[in-house]
Amino acid sequence: MKLMRPMVIPPFGEEATLARLPCLAWFVGLRRARRLPPPLTPCTEHANGDHVHGASIFAPAGAPADAIQTLSLFVLAITGIIFVIVGGLMVYCLVRYRRRSDDDGREPPQVYGSNPVELAWTVVPIIIVFVLTTTAIRSTYEIQAAPPPPDSLQVRVVGHQWWWEFQYPALGVITANELHIPVSDPAHPTPTYLTLESADVAHSFWVPRLAGKTDVIPNRRNIMWLAPAQSGTYVGQCAEFCGTQHAKMLLRVVVHPADDFARWVQAQRQPAARNPGAEAGRQVFEATACVSCHAVRGTGASGTFGPDLTHLMSRETIGAGAAQNDLANLRDWVEDPNRLKPGVLMPAMQLTQPQLDQVVSYLASLR
Repeated sequence: MKLMRPMVIPPFGEEATLARLPCLAWFVGLRRARRLPPPLTPCTEHANGDHVHGASIFAPAGAPADAIQTLSLFVLAITGIIFVIVGGLMVYCLVRYRRRSDDDGREPPQVYGSNPVELAWTVVPIIIVFVLTTTAIRSTYEIQAAPPPPDSLQVRVVGHQWWWEFQYPALGVITANELHIPVSDPAHPTPTYLTLESADVAHSFWVPRLAGKTDVIPNRRNIMWLAPAQSGTYVGQCAEFCGTQHAKMLLRVVVHPADDFARWVQAQRQPAARNPGAEAGRQVFEATACVSCHAVRGTGASGTFGPDLTHLMSRETIGAGAAQNDLANLRDWVEDPNRLKPGVLMPAMQLTQPQLDQVVSYLASLR
């Protein structure tokens, strides 16, 4: 029987950064000595207390984003030193050897060959490249070679033009554009592993504060993992041009405490709510081509080309972040999706105003 080695997720935070890369200690020590404040990250708060965090790559909220930030700071420090040295020498030469008013126009004495200089500009770049390469390889290996522990959450992510589908095979849950995962305790990591696939063209999954970019390619499966240490909502987007509405192929990762995540799963497992007041809208919905693309569990709608709408109103946005999910935007979206997202593949169903009111009332009941 083959034994799997336990997963080791790189720790995150400033102390972990210094432990892995002592050569950055001087940089962090300088910032501490000058009492510079930490980077600010835009953050808003919902009425329910949930925080929506910004997308700053300089404020990682867990592994593996912290390992990426560590590597970035290290490379930035080295290249910054190189820039200062080279730029300083250039400025010195421009000032020291500039044309003067008393120059006689003769060529200055030429110096050919200097073994120490030639040795220095050969060996030093080799050492710099070696250090950067080995550091990058180590960080890449730490991220990509970590095997999933037995209790890790597995999610299948499918990129579509222009929205995201999230399937939880072990939990029996399917949702769209909002990935819900539990928070991971750094002392006992419980990462979420994502299997990335594309249904059409190349996409790229990117949530800056949680992980780096990973390509989503047709006929290929890529794997990435997230281990956020702080609850809240983290914004992301498709980072690979994928067509007309690439800019509005947004996503959100909602990180819950363990108990809240269990309650979310329980609610998502339930079939669509039946509201007698929205029965007319359900009949209109099922009588149109809507059911060919969308699924609503517990009804005759079982389409797979569009997002699952069973709990549509539990999501913050519609159209993969094109607009807030409220009644006014929902009505505009159903009446003419191109109004909010030009070029979207969802057609306008040419509903009459009474039918539109009924369908919107039905969709608003799907919570």
